[in-house]
Amino acid sequence: MSRSTDWTPSLWLDIFDELLYDDNELDYGDQWTLNFSYSQTDQVTKDERKRGWKVYCHCAYGNFQCESCRKTWPSARVIVLFRYRLRGNRGTVIMRPFGQSCRRCQDDEFDLPGFSQKEVEEALLRLFSKIRKNCYDDEDEDDDSSSACSTKVWTKPHEASLCEACIMGICCQDDE
Repeated sequence: MSRSTDWTPSLWLDIFDELLYDDNELDYGDQWTLNFSYSQTDQVTKDERKRGWKVYCHCAYGNFQCESCRKTWPSARVIVLFRYRLRGNRGTVIMRPFGQSCRRCQDDEFDLPGFSQKEVEEALLRLFSKIRKNCYDDEDEDDDSSSACSTKVWTKPHEASLCEACIMGICCQDDE
């Protein structure tokens, strides 16, 4: 299994399209696109809510590499934030991965995570299940609506002070 430590938007885009168009995960005849925003938060204003925006926070397993010292580390608490809505027949998903800081450098720089193909698929399948439920009133039988971490992998204890999502108050740390 490749342990990619590079943030690769194209991997997300490819799998998003594959799940949509080859596996027909959202088979409603609407057009969905995936975009990235590295500044969005989990706050949805009243105005945004009126315009149909919803938020889904996913906790994934990812790998990091420090830009400065090249140290790598795994984390089972990588937060990926999705903001999505359906307007007319156009669906939009805006995604933000949250970074972590290197314990060794303590330089307040957040490195973005790399993910395996399996993790990306799992995150997007969960997202699609939320979209089916919230945009199409389609109840998934297998929807356990928890945003629990997918794979239970042992990693060092999560350090809130080095986690961008924790610092912003949107980490899934309390789900235990």
